Amino acid sequence: SESPELMPVTRPNKGHYTEAETAQMLGITVEELRSLVRKHILLNEEDAVNLPITAFQPSDLLLLRLLVRGQVATVAA
Repeated sequence: SESPELMPVTRPNKGHYTEAETAQMLGITVEELRSLVRKHILLNEEDAVNLPITAFQPSDLLLLRLLVRGQVATVAA
């Protein structure tokens, strides 16, 4: 008898991600993530104090992923 085909196991989507998880998912270092956020998202440097305790939402990851790809494209050009 044939064994049933196993369904791939996927991790359930989370509602938020830590700074380290976000950096890992983007394929960049935490320092690169902080630099990206400082450059494109924060309004002033005082807001950067809270970066290590920031929780990123899935929509944040989408925006950050687009920014990372844009930076890579700019460097490659």
